[in-house]
Formats: sequence, C-alpha cells, structure tokens
Amino acid sequence: MPGLRKVWLGLGWLWVALVCYLSLVPHPPEPVSFDGVDKIEHLLAYAGLMLWFCQVYVSRAARIGLLLGLVALGVAIEILQGMGGYRYFEYTDMLANSVGVSVGWALAHTRMGRMIIQLERDGRH
Repeated sequence: MPGLRKVWLGLGWLWVALVCYLSLVPHPPEPVSFDGVDKIEHLLAYAGLMLWFCQVYVSRAARIGLLLGLVALGVAIEILQGMGGYRYFEYTDMLANSVGVSVGWALAHTRMGRMIIQLERDGRH
C-alpha cells in the first residue's frame, strides 16, 4: 500500500474533519429522521473511521492507538457539544461512538479490512 498511502491518509483525515464539522455545527443535515437515528449515525461514522484507518495502520500497536484516539475524539466532541449551547452532551452518543470503533476494529479483521489493498491491486491491472 505504500503507493497511495498519502492519498488514503488524506481521505481519512478529511472524513475525520467532516465528522467533527457535522458534530459541531448548530443544525447538521438530517437526511432521515426517526427516533434513535443519530445513534446509528454515530456508530456508522466511527465504525467507518476505524475500519478505514486500520487499513492504513496495520500493526496492533497502531490500531490500539487508533482505538483510543477515536474513542477520545468521540468523548471530546460530546464535551464540546455540551459547551456550545446549541447541541447536547449525551453519554449515549459517546457509547454509540465507542461501539462503532469496536465494530470497525472487528471489521478490520475480515475481508472488509483489505478493501484499500484490493483497490490498489485492481488499479494496477
């Protein structure tokens, strides 16, 4: 994966920035609306981030760092939301973020955890 590593990292950091932005703006877009949808969104966002970065950082130590960093990001965003006055601090959002990170970790150990490598291989042929 060394060929496009910077591209994959750049896309991953753009995704982190998007998650932070959508988490902190006063009125984020709501494409679907039903009770609990925000918890699903949290879970999917953090699962995706963890899965993505686990494909770039493959060592166990790096992945543990990612896990801790993404959980900390989810906690920090909730604290900032509570301080902002227009969004809400919710422990259940922190839990959804953390469960998402765990799901991403688990998916990284499946075929999904090799998507980027497969994309690079397919692009060379």
